[in-house]
Amino acid sequence: MKLSAKEINEFSTWQEMTLGGEIYEPATSKLTNTGAWRTNTPVLDVAKCRHCLLCVPYCPDSSLPVLYGRLVGIDYYHCKGCGICAEVCPFEAISMKEGGEV
Repeated sequence: MKLSAKEINEFSTWQEMTLGGEIYEPATSKLTNTGAWRTNTPVLDVAKCRHCLLCVPYCPDSSLPVLYGRLVGIDYYHCKGCGICAEVCPFEAISMKEGGEV
């Protein structure tokens, strides 16, 4: 029997664990801080943002939260800093800064 992610602990044997890269539960990526991998950081200038939302479908990490039809910031917990959002923004409201820190 395979253990769920929450059941795995230091006493679990390798036979009980799921294989690496195997999807064992839905939506587990929400729990993982993938933003720590970032080497460059997007910065949103809210004064320039026109909330056209053209950047949102391009984000491979779904790190551009929208509320009531407006971009409300950047989810740095999951953003890996690829810079696609800055490239596609027609108003230059998103710029990239060096370094992974917010």
